[in-house]
Order: sequence, then C-alpha cells, then structure tokens
Amino acid sequence: MPLHKTKKPAKKTLSKPAAGKAGKPASAKNGRPAKSEQPPALPAGAKAQFDAFERAIQLLHKRSFREAREMFEKARIGPNLEIAVNAATHVRMCERRLAAPLPEPKSAEEHYNYAIALINLRNLEEARRHVEIALKMEPRADHVHYAMGVCMALSGDAQGAYDSLKRAIELQPRNRMVARQDSDLEGVSHHPRIGKLLYPEQE
Repeated sequence: MPLHKTKKPAKKTLSKPAAGKAGKPASAKNGRPAKSEQPPALPAGAKAQFDAFERAIQLLHKRSFREAREMFEKARIGPNLEIAVNAATHVRMCERRLAAPLPEPKSAEEHYNYAIALINLRNLEEARRHVEIALKMEPRADHVHYAMGVCMALSGDAQGAYDSLKRAIELQPRNRMVARQDSDLEGVSHHPRIGKLLYPEQE
C-alpha cells in the first residue's frame, strides 16, 4: 500500500492557566478547587459476590471442579445480575465435568500420577488408595514410596511418613535431598525420627 505524506501539524504554544486571587489556580466553583472524582465503592454484597466469582474462576483453571462449583454457587447470590447469570452457567459446566467418568488408571505409573493429582487437591484418602495399588504393582518404585510418605505426612501420620520415606531413601538415596526441600513434609519435620532420617550427619 503506497504511503501518503502528511503535513506536519502546526506547533502549539502553551498558554499559562488563568490565575485567581493571590496567584491561585482558577477554581471550578465558588473559588474552591474541584474535587477529583473517586470510583464508587462496591456494596458489601456485590464485593463478596465478585470475590467468590474470581476465586471460582481460579479453581476452574486448576480443574478443581467440585470446589469451583461451590464458589460459583455463592457467586449466584448477590446484587450483580450479570455475575449471577455467568455463575449459574459455570455451575452447570462444572456439574457436567464432574459427571463425566474419568478413565480408570491401569499401570503403576498411571495410578501414581493420578495419586499425585489427588494429593495436590488434598484428597488424601483416595490418593493413598491409588498409591497402595501402584506399590503392589511396583514394590521397588522409590518415587511411589516417596509419594506415600508425602500422603502420610499431610494426613498427620508421622510414623507412616517415616516408614515410607525411609524405604524411598533406601531405594534411591537422592530422595533424602528432595525430602529436605519438600514443603509438604513441614508438618512432620519436627518428628525426631524423621529429622534423623533427613539429616543423619547432625547426629
């Protein structure tokens, strides 16, 4: 496409603002400076509705459909009609996702991967079931023993966590270093036996 030359705009000169008494800027009304407009604050109900919808969207992106549905249900209640309608639509979408059957894991690795996803969602009882199945299929899989240790730790079972982590470290010593940096194990890190397991050089 050919380019057309444009004339340069005329140079503008800046004029000084009109001054009022004692050199003060001219005011908008009655000699008082005009107030800057502030955005109106949301009513309490509208803010809670908006916050619930935002949180639900975040959960949806994480594929936490059950928790997202609960938050969308909260967002349906409030003064903002647009948010309420959108929330109702998303509730139905979450329900469809929850109703869809998930493929059943078959191999030890599939059970392990599914268990990790459940641990991240803090569905610990179901996660433990899949880890146990994976261990029956691959009893010498160090990463599966480690996953069981994490599951036990998050459940508050320090002894169970110790037993599983000990076995994971026996099978693969580098798991000791991984465990030292794992925030999921903070809840049981004060346990004396686990402390000795992770930091044997401090004895």
